Amino acid sequence: MTSMKVAITGSRGLVGTALVARLADAGHHVLTIPRDSWNGSGFHLRGVDAVVHLAGEGIASGLWTNARKRRILDSRVESTGRITEVCTRDGVATLVCASATGYYGHRDDEELSEESAAGLGFLAEVCQQWEGASHAHPSQALRVANLRFGQILSDHGGALAVQQRLYRFGLGARLGSGKQWMPWIALDDAINAILLALDSDLSGPVNVVSPGTCRQAALHELLCRKLNRPRFPVVPELLLKLLPGGFGRELLLASSRVIPQQLAQRGFVWERPELASALGLRN
Repeated sequence: MTSMKVAITGSRGLVGTALVARLADAGHHVLTIPRDSWNGSGFHLRGVDAVVHLAGEGIASGLWTNARKRRILDSRVESTGRITEVCTRDGVATLVCASATGYYGHRDDEELSEESAAGLGFLAEVCQQWEGASHAHPSQALRVANLRFGQILSDHGGALAVQQRLYRFGLGARLGSGKQWMPWIALDDAINAILLALDSDLSGPVNVVSPGTCRQAALHELLCRKLNRPRFPVVPELLLKLLPGGFGRELLLASSRVIPQQLAQRGFVWERPELASALGLRN
């Protein structure tokens, strides 16, 4: 990549921290945007070549009360609309905006590419409004890429770190039947996908997932193997469905067989295309 000035929101999160380090190591000028600073009248992005917008209320860090669901939605839609407005006003060339595979909702065994329709449910609605806000101020000068991330796997943070702690305490389990498809991506590959979006003409939705699709039961088996824990625990589907606000149905039981069509067409090379390698295991 030619040296760029890149502004990043959500720079203290798992992805943001890794991205800042990679860009800085490559000699780019990185500007971190603190949470809510974009609300001020003096906020500007003049001189910035690209923005990577990662900020948003954590989806899996607490049960879904009505108030929490409102924060999840508002934190994404309002901030994205504001960032897009300022990008358009200040002549930023590229906006890489996070989204999620929750866009597709529960779809059983259907293969889902970027051309697939949106699903139903709270997460699908959040993702539609989130992506819509990034196109609320259309400009031919601003290229927008909406990266629909699967679960990002890293030992250093995010959902996998939480899951591994549970397994170490003997609380890991298969979730319901375990047949639900679970889209995922290794952290290094997620960062490489962002770099590709910054340094190409990618625009619109991009599924940032591994080609090595897997079911939840496969993740359970591999985590048991990695952490030397028994494989028999199962959390009944009925119990998960009782979690408030649809948390269990949409985050733990929903099946989304998402394929990375756009990345594959661009010749993207995954460093960790299989789940075992992403978990640090040999096949």
